[in-house]
Amino acid sequence: MLNELYQKLEERWIEMVEIRRFLHQHPELSFQEVNTAKYIANYYKDLGIPVKEQVGGNGVVARIEGSLPGKTVALRADFDALPIQDEKDVEYRSTVPGVMHACGHDGHTATLLVLGKTLHEMRDTLSGTVVLIHQHAEEYAPGGAKSMIEAGCLEGVDVIFGTHLWSTEPLGKVLYRTGPIMAAADRFEIVIKGSGGHGAQPHKTKDSIVIGAQVVSDLQQIVSRRVNPIEPAVVTIGSFIADNAFNVIADSAKLIGTVRTFNPEVRDFIEEEIEQILKGVCLSGRCDYDYVYDRGYPAVVNHPEETDLLIESTDSVDEVHTVEEIEMQMGGEDFAYYLEQVKGTFFFTGAKPDNVDIAFPHHHPKFDINEKALLTAAKSLASATLSYQEKHSASETVQN
Repeated sequence: MLNELYQKLEERWIEMVEIRRFLHQHPELSFQEVNTAKYIANYYKDLGIPVKEQVGGNGVVARIEGSLPGKTVALRADFDALPIQDEKDVEYRSTVPGVMHACGHDGHTATLLVLGKTLHEMRDTLSGTVVLIHQHAEEYAPGGAKSMIEAGCLEGVDVIFGTHLWSTEPLGKVLYRTGPIMAAADRFEIVIKGSGGHGAQPHKTKDSIVIGAQVVSDLQQIVSRRVNPIEPAVVTIGSFIADNAFNVIADSAKLIGTVRTFNPEVRDFIEEEIEQILKGVCLSGRCDYDYVYDRGYPAVVNHPEETDLLIESTDSVDEVHTVEEIEMQMGGEDFAYYLEQVKGTFFFTGAKPDNVDIAFPHHHPKFDINEKALLTAAKSLASATLSYQEKHSASETVQN
């Protein structure tokens, strides 16, 4: 069955590209993906595949029942875009000002749609059930995964697989990691509340900018001096706003940043340490502060057995020439919520565009992918699905 499935996917690669380009031209932001969700649902409806809409929001879930007994495998693809202006000079560039698919979610969706179509066509020889989870709002916490799970998208699911097209890695490369692979991603916001005044009379003010700058400096000591060096952690200030005239000291300064961790204890520690630093610096500067710490996605932790199965299953994929274990990535992904509920694994599929030395990274205005990677991703997910069914079918036969 696998070879026949591969052949059909190869024949439908052009369809994957066409879907991906259509979605790329018509992106929608997180929690606003109404038309994209309708497109996905209508695709399945036209094929006669049972589909549920508005699952946990804009989520869509399709279900393919094989004629043979077996397990239930879930495959997930996200479909939201980002608030970025598309600067590529290509015919399929975004038609929506200020919005683009700058992370490959259009490719994830195209891959899963065509794979679902092909599995449905071959359902008479398919074992078990395949649940196709099309998730909204991956890019923006609280994300779509959690609400879709609460709405029942994982009911009866035994295992889940997901992949992310990775523009900075060569075509034909599958990147995996056993255990933690992507970090917990949190956001915090600080407002330093001082007392402004004339820039020529700083002694009559409580300078929120100076205090804010000291906070930024001291926060860098959390990871370098207070967290165990063998524990991965990041504390980054991404925004510092204290807008005012050149000769005026601002009343307040706003700092916005992110924390990335893997160890839950380190996560707790950093949240507390940020406030301890704030208290000390603001006390010395006679300022007040507001501090809000929002927990984002937990760390993505792959299950060992399912990761091993993925590695072994890629042997049958001709398009895959390298399977490599990677370092832990500090980026976040709400696929983490699925892996907290059921076993599975999340991996990266190389999608570096042809004829470039250095590809534009994810979330860049000129981000693009090698569309040949759609076929690699589809075959990799297919091989993992069928290998899982075969393994558990053989296991049950031995037990009986």
